[in-house]
Amino acid sequence: MPVSGPEVLIVGAGVSGLTTAVCLAEAGHGVEIRADRLPADTTSAVAGALWGPHLVETGERAVRWCSATLAAFRELAGPASGTTGVRIAEGAQIFHGPPDPPDWLAELGGYRPCRPDELPPGFGSGWRYAAPLIHMPTYLGYLQARLGRAGGRIRMATVASLAGAGHEAGARVVVNCSGAHARQLAGDPAVTPVRGQTVVTANPGLTEFVVAPGSESTRLAYLFPHGAEIILGGSEAAGDWNLEPIPAVAGQILRDCAAIEPRLTGARVLAHRVGLRPARPTVRLEAEPAGPGGGPPIVHNYGHGGAGVSLSWGCAREAAALAAERLG
Repeated sequence: MPVSGPEVLIVGAGVSGLTTAVCLAEAGHGVEIRADRLPADTTSAVAGALWGPHLVETGERAVRWCSATLAAFRELAGPASGTTGVRIAEGAQIFHGPPDPPDWLAELGGYRPCRPDELPPGFGSGWRYAAPLIHMPTYLGYLQARLGRAGGRIRMATVASLAGAGHEAGARVVVNCSGAHARQLAGDPAVTPVRGQTVVTANPGLTEFVVAPGSESTRLAYLFPHGAEIILGGSEAAGDWNLEPIPAVAGQILRDCAAIEPRLTGARVLAHRVGLRPARPTVRLEAEPAGPGGGPPIVHNYGHGGAGVSLSWGCAREAAALAAERLG
């Protein structure tokens, strides 16, 4: 008697897992997500999240995935943006020195240099542009509801083995979207967690984002306004698995952001959040055949670094296509 279960089991309920699940479910496949955290408790929920590559590979693949995701976010930022959490926001990326603008800025269709009066004290250059800015709690809820309408489901469960979970679920294909935990689940030592911490405060009336990329001598800082709240960051600690907020890091974030935008001085703190960016020299997006024990084939979709949101639709569509091929 055949085992009753989903055609595809997806491990991981962050933005990569949810988006891949939506792609498959809306194509008519039976899909189940298994994860030990619901979407609202994943690293994806901690993200700012401004479209643009960060801590991820460069090259043709990344450009393709980013472009596809940008197009998807532009559609989601339309009339229904209040339910998707996606909007096109204006803002600036600022620097202490005079770096060249990155190639991906051209994807957005235009930018201009910051005028001196548009730069905070201590910053010497920057550029202004508009890009998708996503309120992740709203967006993850939107994806979860969309998955449910397509017949997919999420099950809370700890997964100790990709093949074992697939066999237990009766799935014909497993898609691994486990983020930093792919280091253990996929036995991949190339995956490194890069711990990020943010502080959510009441918004004093800011509408534009600001990003100050880190360097060897400066810390990463960013301000992402989302209505009545604003997400302040950030931190990057490679190899750190600690998911508890560190007060000293939170204090530094508040000081750095207030130095950029004085209206944030004394802002009321609403929440502290921590996530683990799944860094890897390259994104792993590929299929591996079934093992000798007869388990289901596994499609991997992880290693997106700090660009999981920005690559989400491009990578999800390719991962879903790989899974569909293996369903025959």
